[in-house]
Amino acid sequence: MSVQNQLDFEGIEQLPLMDFAEKAYLDYSMYVILDRALPHIGDGLKPVQRRIIYAMSELGLSAGAKPKKSARTVGDVIGKFHPHGDSACYEAMVHMAQPFSYRYPIVDGQGNWGSTDDPKSFAAMRYTESRLTPYADLLLSELGEGTVDWGPNFDGSLEEPLLLPARLPNLLLNGATGIAVGMSTDVPPHNVREIASALIRLLEEPKTTVQALCKHIKGPDYPTGGELITPPRDIAEIYKTGHGTLRTRATYVVEDNDIVITSLPYQASGSRVLEQIAAQMQAKKLPMVADLRDESDHENPTRLIITPRSGRIDTEKLMAHLFATTDLEKTIRVNLNVIGLDGRPAVRNLRDLLVEWLEFRTTTIRRRLTWRLERVEERLHLLDGRLIAYLNIDKVIKIIRTEDRPKAVLIKRFKLSEIQAEDILNIRLRQLARLEEIKIRDEQAALTAERDELTKILKSRIRLRNLLRDELIAAADEHGDARRTLIVERAAAQALSEEDLVGSEPLTVILSERGWARAAKGHEIDPLSVSYKSGDGFLSAAHGKSNQQAVFMDSTGRAYSIAAHLLPSARGQGEPLSGRLNPADGATFRGIMIGEPGARWLVASDAGYGFFVELAQLYSRNRAGKACLRVPAGGSVVIPARYPHDAFPAEAWVAAVSSIGRLLIFPAGELPELARGKGNKIIGIPSAKFKSGEERMIAMQVIGPDEGLQIVSAQRVMTLKWGDLGHYDGERGRRGSLLPRGWRKVDRLMRLAVEAPAEE
Repeated sequence: MSVQNQLDFEGIEQLPLMDFAEKAYLDYSMYVILDRALPHIGDGLKPVQRRIIYAMSELGLSAGAKPKKSARTVGDVIGKFHPHGDSACYEAMVHMAQPFSYRYPIVDGQGNWGSTDDPKSFAAMRYTESRLTPYADLLLSELGEGTVDWGPNFDGSLEEPLLLPARLPNLLLNGATGIAVGMSTDVPPHNVREIASALIRLLEEPKTTVQALCKHIKGPDYPTGGELITPPRDIAEIYKTGHGTLRTRATYVVEDNDIVITSLPYQASGSRVLEQIAAQMQAKKLPMVADLRDESDHENPTRLIITPRSGRIDTEKLMAHLFATTDLEKTIRVNLNVIGLDGRPAVRNLRDLLVEWLEFRTTTIRRRLTWRLERVEERLHLLDGRLIAYLNIDKVIKIIRTEDRPKAVLIKRFKLSEIQAEDILNIRLRQLARLEEIKIRDEQAALTAERDELTKILKSRIRLRNLLRDELIAAADEHGDARRTLIVERAAAQALSEEDLVGSEPLTVILSERGWARAAKGHEIDPLSVSYKSGDGFLSAAHGKSNQQAVFMDSTGRAYSIAAHLLPSARGQGEPLSGRLNPADGATFRGIMIGEPGARWLVASDAGYGFFVELAQLYSRNRAGKACLRVPAGGSVVIPARYPHDAFPAEAWVAAVSSIGRLLIFPAGELPELARGKGNKIIGIPSAKFKSGEERMIAMQVIGPDEGLQIVSAQRVMTLKWGDLGHYDGERGRRGSLLPRGWRKVDRLMRLAVEAPAEE
């Protein structure tokens, strides 16, 4: 007999694995959505939160009671209503007690309940004590008045409320976050007074639009304050659609040149912000900041001090950079996805949320009034029976003393109900005094008036609406406070560029013959006096600032740019540019250019062709650089020369010298300004094939009016002042005139700037 035949499958349901897995997953998903992750629109609570609050009320932990150990509360919750882990239950309880997490805390905790820097740094539940806050009374005060439905707990031994009869929309006041299966919720907290004002507007004008409600509800009101910088029209759009993203920002003041952060965005950590700023300082990406410190204490929960390096630092620009690069500015997601009165989750807009909650509250009040009316009528019924008994006290006493079944006799003799007869039999002897009749009639009159008033309210929609409005106003007056989060329309912060972050200090960038670069502070340094590696020597230098781009040109005419502040210090011998850039094989670096992006430089090949180029045209983030000057085969690049004026073109002259000592000077305006290319002929060279020993252009310079020229040959320097340069004046592209004998082997040309006259 096979194993299959030995098994008895009778009475066992068989399902395809796909159907079983689908049903099991859907059941689990609905459980997570409805019983764990999403809040209900009525009381704004998840089941675990509702059970914690109810268990605390059952333990007598009201706002005026003595607090008890949190472990006691958690034990009751998980033992009676919520059979899950104690740590998860305690964490939910802690969240409701943290004033930086809840706009209106529900639990009043004593001990260590975490901090804004680390919300989960709270002490164990055996160390902390807790009770409910006065705000919790809004959720519990009507619980025993027939306002909500009750259901059995997990083992059927107790009853628990399925909802709490909230007198204000706790969902919008404290917000909610949760992740379910395939959906999530992110409801921001709001201000009591604004929510109550919007609810009253809806009561009086049921057709009020979301746009009109936004005049009452300006936006979310986070417990940690800060600024809400999202434009009002975008906030209105979020309230209209039920989802979107808000942008919040810290607030600060300036005290004695220090920047003091006074509030942070919601769920931002002060210590984390300081770490982010310190990391930028250590990476030398924030030279404007000299010091950081945290002066937060009990009186000032948020007080972070940022000390700028000097009083000249632009505070607004610095803070804009910090907003963009740290948690001082955060985006917060909004998704108004909650469980409605129909028991289904859905994303609702602001108006739908308020209208549905008003429906919940109206039903709650009606149930409360109906329950009270029933109690009043029951009491009046008993009082009617008592009054009959007092008016016939002697007969009642005789019946009780003589009859074997006095209850039935009383019912028959005085036409009482069974409840009235039972109440008469339970009256104590002390209540037979003469004054009791007066008390009964007074109580009857008061209860009759109350019954009439309750009946009027229940039969009139207007009276019911007015009662709801009055209760909203009273609750808002009791628990309302000023808005904490300021609403200021600002543009999103932009981080400063790398150049803006670097201090504007004068630098001299030095390039050696073998392509080693370095930067020396100041413009007074003599590049010839610094040390070079053996076999290396000075090639070129340029003056600029630390927040500018240094552009290097290689022998093939390609330009490469590096931020000047990233260059090594001139205290050493520098670093080879080939370690940071990727020049072509065999190419050598031939010049350095630095200055304002709009500055012009003369670039040329040793074939005698060149043009002016704006420095910004040469910037490149590519390690391989960008093509600029077209150099003929076998040729190279002459050290670039800077145009001496900010404006271009202006009066200036180009001086060029060839390898055989011919010097030509002509107006700079005869050369074009290009972004790339070969350029125009500068000085006439007989051949451009560059055979060994043939003539080439070896140096050039651009000089301004009344400036001179220095010709360096070996260790000697010849100065040609403005009046001496006319001998070499000519047209562009000419051969030029020979220099005096002994000066025809030129190493470089230097501009002799005009000295400013001394002040008297």
